[in-house]
Amino acid sequence: MITKINRKAERERRHIRVRRKISGTAECPRLAVSKSNKNITAQIIDDTKGVTLAYVSTLDKEIKTKKANKEAAKEVGTLIAKKALDKKVKTVVFDRGGFIYHGVVKELADAAREAGLEF
Repeated sequence: MITKINRKAERERRHIRVRRKISGTAECPRLAVSKSNKNITAQIIDDTKGVTLAYVSTLDKEIKTKKANKEAAKEVGTLIAKKALDKKVKTVVFDRGGFIYHGVVKELADAAREAGLEF
């Protein structure tokens, strides 16, 4: 009998495996990316204090594209980089959240790098 793969559970397993190795500090916080079929979010987190330093989503007023596509990912990436640089954060650790580094996640990362973040 063929069993159906639970994609959400597989993504959560990948995310747990990645988070064992990645942790954000005050000097080098974590850039966490999350996506759904409707929205994209990115936040910069200091895991030692448990504090979110910056947060951007496609639901924000500054973002013009209100979808979960590559154009919206570019906007989210540039805006999260600007907010991070305002908080004097230059280097981050990229946490793809168990998602494959392809498409929307890759566009967000490239836009953040172009806007001045180092990872």
